Amino acid sequence: MIEHSNRCNIKILTLYIIFFISIRMQAQPPNIIYIMTDDMGYADLGCFGGKKISTPALDKLAAQGIKFMHSYSAAPVCTPTRVAFMTGRYPARTPVGLMEPLTPNKKDSTIGLTKDYPSIATLLKDAGYSTALIGKWHLGFLAENKPYRNGIEYFFGFISGAADYISHKGDGRKHDLYENDKLVYPAGYITDLFTLKSIEYIKSPHKKPFFLSLNYTAPHWPWQGPGDLAYEDSVNFRHGGSPEIYTAMMKSLDDGIGQIMQVLEDEKLSENTIVIFTNDNGGESYSDNGPFAKGKMTLWEGGIRVPAIVRWPGKIQAGIATQQNVITMDWTATILAVASAKPNPEFALDGIDLMPVCTGNQKETERTFYWRTFQRAKQKALRQGNWKYLQVENEEYLFDLMADPGEKNNLKELHSEIFNRLKNEFSKWEQTVLQPIPL
Repeated sequence: MIEHSNRCNIKILTLYIIFFISIRMQAQPPNIIYIMTDDMGYADLGCFGGKKISTPALDKLAAQGIKFMHSYSAAPVCTPTRVAFMTGRYPARTPVGLMEPLTPNKKDSTIGLTKDYPSIATLLKDAGYSTALIGKWHLGFLAENKPYRNGIEYFFGFISGAADYISHKGDGRKHDLYENDKLVYPAGYITDLFTLKSIEYIKSPHKKPFFLSLNYTAPHWPWQGPGDLAYEDSVNFRHGGSPEIYTAMMKSLDDGIGQIMQVLEDEKLSENTIVIFTNDNGGESYSDNGPFAKGKMTLWEGGIRVPAIVRWPGKIQAGIATQQNVITMDWTATILAVASAKPNPEFALDGIDLMPVCTGNQKETERTFYWRTFQRAKQKALRQGNWKYLQVENEEYLFDLMADPGEKNNLKELHSEIFNRLKNEFSKWEQTVLQPIPL
């Protein structure tokens, strides 16, 4: 009788232990890896219709998660998009977001992201996360603008908008590779170095969940593949290049992402790590923007339509796609939500939590997005449902993107009521943001 009672007690105790372990595992916040590439074309990936370049690692990532077929960057150029992600708000709500892009000239050198605008890294840090940014910063050159002043606990990368992949000199012609606040001089191809540092960070002991923003510079110019020579100076950064070099740059990028995904598996972190992949704007030279018109620096679809993938094994069904319209600020809102981090109420987010879409618990909904460029080309755009209002200098357009994704048929006369309504909505939104800064 006593032996039977002891067996029952052991079984009950075992069940309690299993129950509490499972509750603790469920309650543990996930690690978060946000990967943003630079100047990649929408169709540079096989999983988004590309035929020219092999991207097996990114194709596998898409097969393991959800693809967003109507994903947008907040701007057609890097600095404003990075501002949008870091703040979760339209770029034009923040002074540095008006720079298209930020450059190392004297005027721009005093503008940057500051702690006056709470960053996603600061909010995650306050919620108990370790925070890291590896790769491109491009959000300010002064000490107060640096990553470590904006919630980033570990930084490895460069501050300016571009850097030589071999010598690591920035577009200001000075060495620009930092580890935290110190210049460092490791040898190696910059894409590979960013991958290696990311792997080191993931594998390092973490007492808290981690947030890693991996901001690859590839395939942004200068056009250099692994093994190429360094440029003598940054004047010629945009010169040269070829489809073959671009493919080599993409291969290094894709290989690196594959290595990171493998490390997550090896370290048994996959099921408690959400991975978000996207790009900062449409493609430029040698990239493939698929069916979309024009590219980087424009508000035509080719300048702002970007690939996006989310993977979270056990939480998100593998191999699915959604037509839900999404934009950069949504990734900020989504990350804060999965981390149970609270946004600052004085700086309301412009994005939404996409996890209900990712998990299939919410149907696709109509949304309205706004864009504006001013410094190099005066452009305005609004997308609402399938309709898009576009102004380029003095020309105005209305497109039905579902029927005409290539923006070939201007419908502003045929659907004048819709055209006028969207144009008025844009004018109202523009009154809520900062005025442009002339170049």
